[in-house]
Amino acid sequence: MQKSWRIKKPADNNDIKHLSAALNIDIAIANLLIQRGIKTFAEARSFFRPKLSDLHDPFLMKDMDKAVARIKQAIDSNEKVMIYGDYDVDGTTSVALMYSFLKNRITQLDYYIPDRYMEGYGISKISIDYAAQNNFSLVIVLDCGIKANDKIAYAKELGIDFIICDHHNPDDIVPDAVAVLDPKQIDCNYPFKELSGCGVGFKLIQGFCLNQGIPEEVALEYLDLVVVSIASDIVPLSGENRVLAFYGLQKLNANPSIGLKTLIKYAGMAGEFKISDIVFKIGPRLNASGRIEHGKKSVAILLAKDAKELEDLGIEINSYNEIRKTLDREITLEALDIIEKSEFYEGRVTTVIYNRDWHKGVVGIVASRLTEHYYRPTVVLTESNGLATGSARSVGEFDLYEAINACSDLLESFGGHMYAAGLSMKLENIAEFSRRFEQVVRDTISAEQQKQTIEIDAKISLSDLSPKFIKLLNQFEPFGPHNMTPVFVTENVLDYGTSRVVGKNNEHLKLDLMEANRSSAVFPAIAFSQSSHLDNIKKSLPFDICYSVSENEYRGKTSMQLIIKDIQCRDEYGES
Repeated sequence: MQKSWRIKKPADNNDIKHLSAALNIDIAIANLLIQRGIKTFAEARSFFRPKLSDLHDPFLMKDMDKAVARIKQAIDSNEKVMIYGDYDVDGTTSVALMYSFLKNRITQLDYYIPDRYMEGYGISKISIDYAAQNNFSLVIVLDCGIKANDKIAYAKELGIDFIICDHHNPDDIVPDAVAVLDPKQIDCNYPFKELSGCGVGFKLIQGFCLNQGIPEEVALEYLDLVVVSIASDIVPLSGENRVLAFYGLQKLNANPSIGLKTLIKYAGMAGEFKISDIVFKIGPRLNASGRIEHGKKSVAILLAKDAKELEDLGIEINSYNEIRKTLDREITLEALDIIEKSEFYEGRVTTVIYNRDWHKGVVGIVASRLTEHYYRPTVVLTESNGLATGSARSVGEFDLYEAINACSDLLESFGGHMYAAGLSMKLENIAEFSRRFEQVVRDTISAEQQKQTIEIDAKISLSDLSPKFIKLLNQFEPFGPHNMTPVFVTENVLDYGTSRVVGKNNEHLKLDLMEANRSSAVFPAIAFSQSSHLDNIKKSLPFDICYSVSENEYRGKTSMQLIIKDIQCRDEYGES
């Protein structure tokens, strides 16, 4: 599919010059900083040198005092306490964090992860009944619960108190819990609104330590769990999250918990870990338990201390991840085959596809794969408990949630946001939903939203990629939403003559590039899944590339490599 290149508008030239002079940095680096809202020396210092002292006072969060007091009461009264969290990475790391902190302070402590298939997302009635039957008087909920008004009311009738630690958007009325910690509440004055669920749990631990005179270092021991949640839940890597992620990565690299160390071992990770390593290697393994078997296994490995137990859990969770990958691959190929062979999907602006036998745990991943392949809003459904249940994914800035909401009369339940959603419906409604969803999207999606667009930070020359430039670029890490890896365009590059196809199926390009009319310096590059460009590249005609910059370490030597995102002839992209 032809991709559109959109170059961001450069920052004000005077601002660029001022910051460049103040920091003694390249104009291009100054522009990148200003694009990220960093305009002064002080702001740049905070960005490049995050400090733990930049973390906000936890008691600025609404209900923090109530939450800390209720936990202290539970400790003093020797109450039975349950830690409850969602089955994804954010939820399981949150539970492991809170349980680890409280296990030596509360003698009667347990944790609970809902079954993805029997209970679904959020607080379940089954779990409340379990808490009542086992005499738990306090439940601390993490990464969910902000919309569980009816469940909290039911728990209150049974005499069970709840503390909710969530980071999702609340409704106008929040649950009537003992304390509700969620910085996104309208009347919460906490300065940073984009914490992960585990991040909110960390703030509660931080608040308890502050209140009880416990050294701050005790809370900081859990930052490796916090950064795993931040990376996996794809929250913005700005503000307080940048500080937490920066120091969390230090902890993960220097002294991770033995549970994470076991996951790192089975993921085959080496070298210095980055956010991307968590996203692609640690996160999928923690998620795989909840998708294939039960999320409690992910908490178990994060809490385990016994070497044999760690080894057994590591092998088991790694096997779940292999099963997940196999299911993901097989179902994706099956779905692609169905779509390609059916006239039904020709000319459509959406994909709605159903198969009763597909595994519910991977339909969200499959929806992402299909969206990436066809670049149109996609819904993948399977059968679960007599209903068609599945996941939806969007493209560009199209509001998927509103499109699904327009079909809500056909649904039993749905939830999510503009980019992703979950939904369920009666089996007999699938055909009508497919028809109506297609019409709603066709009527509301713009031509621009249907183009796969690469956002580009700036045009530069390959000669700009000096050692100092790369060193400063590396200090922009950790990368993530609101601080994405910079993407550049360089025009008029040439093949040095050694470019070739590589990969098991000759699907990738290994390139050696030089800049026309500038210098003879050669820049190594890799272009994944772009081998179709080789014939044009070998014609010795100039072409344009958009790319990010990476450093590879091999046998103790570090070298630069361009990661090519797209290759185009001139005038095939527009500027914004």
